[in-house]
Amino acid sequence: MAPGAHYQPPERTLPQIEDTARAYGCSHLVLVQPSVYGSDNTLLLQALGREPNRHRGVVVLDGEESDAELEAMHALGVRGVRFNLVSPVGSAVGRTESLLLERLAPRLHRLGWHVQWYVHPELLPRLAAWQARCGLRFVLDHLAGLTPAHAQDAATGTGLQQLAAAGAWIKASGWYRLQARPPYASLHPLVRELADLFAGRMVWGSDWPHTSFPPQALPAYESVRRPLTDALGEARALRVLSAGAALYA
Repeated sequence: MAPGAHYQPPERTLPQIEDTARAYGCSHLVLVQPSVYGSDNTLLLQALGREPNRHRGVVVLDGEESDAELEAMHALGVRGVRFNLVSPVGSAVGRTESLLLERLAPRLHRLGWHVQWYVHPELLPRLAAWQARCGLRFVLDHLAGLTPAHAQDAATGTGLQQLAAAGAWIKASGWYRLQARPPYASLHPLVRELADLFAGRMVWGSDWPHTSFPPQALPAYESVRRPLTDALGEARALRVLSAGAALYA
């Protein structure tokens, strides 16, 4: 774990999430590097290596990786790099800008990888500026950090619109991180608005294994899928659940 890690991850195996997801018709997964492991992607890469190119991965990079290392990750199924500007062991804004724009962008372009962001909503205008400079595909995690309270924030709204117009994607995940409680009805209008704004570029994530909860109190898998259906209806929710095939090809 990275120095200063703010939680101890419980042991959760790939077969556990494969079995859980399979019961709901999900046979291919996207594994995302947790913040507490920093840029040591060993565990994620080992999981992908069990059946190379079956699942997909999103890693954290420190910019020191060789081209050969990145190509080996790609062969296993990695399709993106993650920046977390929220976590206590996440990335600093200044270092993120230089790392992305000066060191990683050309290499990510060659690989065809996207950039996944976990940020506070007030940083969305800055993300829009970075996206315009680097030309990479951005993915906004956890509904871009938005809550019902951000509805009247003009700067946040402008940044979000700029990102959507530039082809960004948004991930419907982490409902419990957005000042909402089950069954998350307060988020339904926001989900519908974002699904319209991002026009076919919304994907769903379970956020498993739910690191905000103690091991004995993890949310049921269905409980984090259901808000999508409740907000969008069965047919539209199914399209969101299938959209990852394009993003993680």
